[in-house]
Amino acid sequence: MSDRLDRSPWRPIHRRIAGALGIGWALDAFEVQIIGSVIPSIASDFGLSKAQQIAVFVIWFVGLGIGAMLFGYLADRVGRRRLFVATLLLYSLAAIATAASPSYGVFMAFRFLTGLGVGGEYSAVASAISEFMPARVRGRTNAFVMNFWSVGGIVAGLVSILFVSALLGSHGWRFALLFGALSAGYALYARRLVPESPRWLASQGRLQEANAVIAQVTGMPRERAEYLAEELNTSARAQLAELWRCHRGRLLFGMALDFSEAAGYYGLFTFLSVFVLTKGVVDVPAETVPYYYVIANVGALAGGLLVSWALDRAGRKPTVFWAYTAAAASTFMVAAAAATGSPTLTLATFTLAVFFATTAWVSAYPTFTELFPTHLRATGVGASVAVGRVGAIVGAVVLAQTASTFGMWSAFATLAGFWSIGAIAAGIWWLRGIEARGMSLEAIARALASPVR
Repeated sequence: MSDRLDRSPWRPIHRRIAGALGIGWALDAFEVQIIGSVIPSIASDFGLSKAQQIAVFVIWFVGLGIGAMLFGYLADRVGRRRLFVATLLLYSLAAIATAASPSYGVFMAFRFLTGLGVGGEYSAVASAISEFMPARVRGRTNAFVMNFWSVGGIVAGLVSILFVSALLGSHGWRFALLFGALSAGYALYARRLVPESPRWLASQGRLQEANAVIAQVTGMPRERAEYLAEELNTSARAQLAELWRCHRGRLLFGMALDFSEAAGYYGLFTFLSVFVLTKGVVDVPAETVPYYYVIANVGALAGGLLVSWALDRAGRKPTVFWAYTAAAASTFMVAAAAATGSPTLTLATFTLAVFFATTAWVSAYPTFTELFPTHLRATGVGASVAVGRVGAIVGAVVLAQTASTFGMWSAFATLAGFWSIGAIAAGIWWLRGIEARGMSLEAIARALASPVR
């Protein structure tokens, strides 16, 4: 069965699937990054302290982590396609409610629900894109879809500029949040065109349906598909237990990469918007902050495109290791620029840091997603993302506490330390793991059949 998927020529349906999943991913990015752009306006509207502003990010990460675990498990139980639509609907409705929140408490409740929906997207999108694409371009295509994140970030910054800076002032954040929910309508339509993952169908023993989808995707009809269906577990606990018992090494690898990138990436954005771009450090007006996000995400897009090329050319191992190493080093440039108080220099180094941060996390998802067997893939991705969101919370809280107690340089050194966790994990994998470039998902699973590898 997998031979047709992996040998298939690149066809319009591959482009359609990648585009549909990418649009949803861009909407997720919009929802994540819009808050960073408008948090000064929200703080002004609700009269928030710095601690309450940090709490806005923390409640979001809690929702992301729970959503990734819950919907990751469900994606392995009921299928990828249903979860695409369900998670996006939840995100859209919760985003509308968040925009209409009359108070800080109500805002936080709906922000948590929005996070649940976006967390589910992480598991469903990352799993599906790996299962559809030919082996020779799987890394490149997966990274291409991840690059829609930067597009969503650019749109978030532009919308913030339009509604907060240009039209409606401090109350414009409500319309800025609403924009993402309205945009989800197109993604819902696009996702109706994405079929169910044939690998997931086959793992459920639904071979006739899998065969039909494979013929549709590859243009290679066959009388029947042959696939050894997995003996599926019936509970989240059983799924996680099998991951830990049989696939512990790759699960820990995914968790380490995701913890590192979430603590580093979100820590960088949160720390910059709340503690750096403020009076007395780098004095930037609230209406100017969205411009920083737009420009930084242009750098992110460039970093993601570089990784899209490197994953299938240089391979997963060197790409992930050097990306995380460069992300760690780049944080010290931001620290040096912030110490000067120069908005221009801070913007330049922040953009460069986001460039390297994006090369790191975009390289991570295609790498650890393809390591899990089909019947556990979304659960494994969800568990990795959930641990990563713990990293995001730790990053936001620890960086804030470190800056308050020990100063700016110590906080940036801590940020570099978060990135170093991923670099160390990637180094270990480079020495002991498998280079999955060009291999089918089934061949990867066989090569990693050792009980704890």
